[in-house]
Amino acid sequence: MALKEKILDVIEGPHAAAVATVAAGLPAVRFMVLTGFPDMTFVGGTMKNTHKVAELKKNSHAAISVWSGKEFTDPYVEIKAKGEVHEDLATKKRYWNPMFEQYFKTVDNPDFVVLIFSAEEITYHEPKMMGQEVWKR
Repeated sequence: MALKEKILDVIEGPHAAAVATVAAGLPAVRFMVLTGFPDMTFVGGTMKNTHKVAELKKNSHAAISVWSGKEFTDPYVEIKAKGEVHEDLATKKRYWNPMFEQYFKTVDNPDFVVLIFSAEEITYHEPKMMGQEVWKR
């Protein structure tokens, strides 16, 4: 199986992901649901007034880790990405997911924003094989 296909097996669709941004020169990690796409972008929703939004506006570098969480031996990925904050209604409608309703109520909630992370590099880890491979944009 090609590297991109192996990565997509781990990231495609919604996943709980550890997302690290830069806060005062140090990493700050939070869990959030991100949806992975075949173009190696990751999209999630959050509130406009969160620390991660302010941090991404100051420094767009982010690190993300996604693991299936089924078995300890399952593959996982580490992602170096650039994050963007989108407040426009068109982007919010494009990525709206019904699971967001419990947090944001409606797509036109002015406090709801979309975070889009574009992967620059993805390291694929396969613990069973004790190996890793790197995909670069």
